[in-house]
Amino acid sequence: MPRTGDILGYARVSTSDQSTGSQSERLMAAGAIRVFEDVISGKQFDRKGLKELVDYARQGDSLCVVRLDRLGRSLKELLETVDNLKANGINLISLEEKLDTSSAAGELVFHVFGAIAHFERRLISERTQDGIAAARKRGKKPGRPKLDSETILAAQKLIEAGLSPGQAAKQLGIGRSTAYKIAQGI
Repeated sequence: MPRTGDILGYARVSTSDQSTGSQSERLMAAGAIRVFEDVISGKQFDRKGLKELVDYARQGDSLCVVRLDRLGRSLKELLETVDNLKANGINLISLEEKLDTSSAAGELVFHVFGAIAHFERRLISERTQDGIAAARKRGKKPGRPKLDSETILAAQKLIEAGLSPGQAAKQLGIGRSTAYKIAQGI
């Protein structure tokens, strides 16, 4: 007998340092019969867990997330995902935004929230660019200061002595990516 109307949870975190545990608990409490998970940056649109959920879901099921940002970082991504879900007969439920696209009102609210979120990101970006331009006019140089040659030399020696770039970075108080660039001779 085919399933209809099941709630399927989707939890996503950006890094392996983070846990989907709290999201999964909230999704199960909301009635999810199964939770699909991804540990992948929101910048990546090809998400294995999300694909598995869509493949598993049947018409009439609902994909449930804790917050809309778990599905996508931009309005475009969210709309594409919802269109894909709709094409498969799958509804979207977001717990934080109290959103359910199974109704016309829920679908409208989704589009309004998405547009507001997109607008907010654009405003933040514009303010950041304005702040950088103002700092430059005042003679400031935005960004991280360049490493002095002593720190670079110390990092090279630590790496040559057998420490990993990560360990060298920790000892010197510099970023891991910086230490890896030093190790590669960049």
